[in-house]
Amino acid sequence: MNELSASLAIDPDLARRILTGFLRSETTRAGFARGVVGLSGGLDSALTCYLAAEALGPQNVLAVRLPHAGSSPDSLEDAAEVIRQTGVRDITYSIAEAAAPLMALIPAKDRIRRGNVLARLRMIVLYDQSSDFRGLVIGTGNKTELLLGYTTLFGDSACALNPLGDLYKTQVRQLGSAMGVPARILAKPPSADLWPGQTDEGELGVTYAEVDRLLYLLVDERRSPEACVEAGFKTAMVRKVIERIRRNQYKRLPPVVAKLSNRTLGYDFLYLRDWAN
Repeated sequence: MNELSASLAIDPDLARRILTGFLRSETTRAGFARGVVGLSGGLDSALTCYLAAEALGPQNVLAVRLPHAGSSPDSLEDAAEVIRQTGVRDITYSIAEAAAPLMALIPAKDRIRRGNVLARLRMIVLYDQSSDFRGLVIGTGNKTELLLGYTTLFGDSACALNPLGDLYKTQVRQLGSAMGVPARILAKPPSADLWPGQTDEGELGVTYAEVDRLLYLLVDERRSPEACVEAGFKTAMVRKVIERIRRNQYKRLPPVVAKLSNRTLGYDFLYLRDWAN
């Protein structure tokens, strides 16, 4: 393991304690005791389900499987194995019928638009189940995806809590392995399961292992682009990643409110502690 890869190594036991504690305390702080997880059968959602079950108790977690017409059967099977191992409650709801009228209006070649429709339909169902189950929607997005904007606004990015948002994808894999996520899920190519054969790395044009090392230098180490090139990264890749981070900043923030008063939400009115009894 080279020095940069070693920098991405985590203490799985410590991360596990912090993240389960986060889920417990933040769920309770919001006045809830339950959580809802959209379970795709991929690594991120599987690890989130394991963390939520440990933090809140399996009976207080609802895993929702949301297949569509192009979903991989393997994804459903992998999600079922996570449900079996964690003991959480579960429901399966196909979004194929709801998606069909919209899909009929979008050309088949426009995969991004079609994928965004599916991601947002899934979130509609998750928030409906959140209301019925009386649990907070727990997000599954990791730090790599958030930085690169590889997420659908008001789709998979929507949630009340996000336990994985400060873990790069390679770190998610480390924690998933330590927590017993099935080897088959750990090994399979990451995919949002939005169309047959779709993979995250295929769309991004770079492997998670490589981009995580670059992101660590740029974000955590605050290295300059020139320093990243000196570290061995290609100039074109460094420029592309920096541009993605800049371009997708709006996805990482609440909607920007125009300031008119002395107590503007998001500017001056920031903390609930100001209203504590």
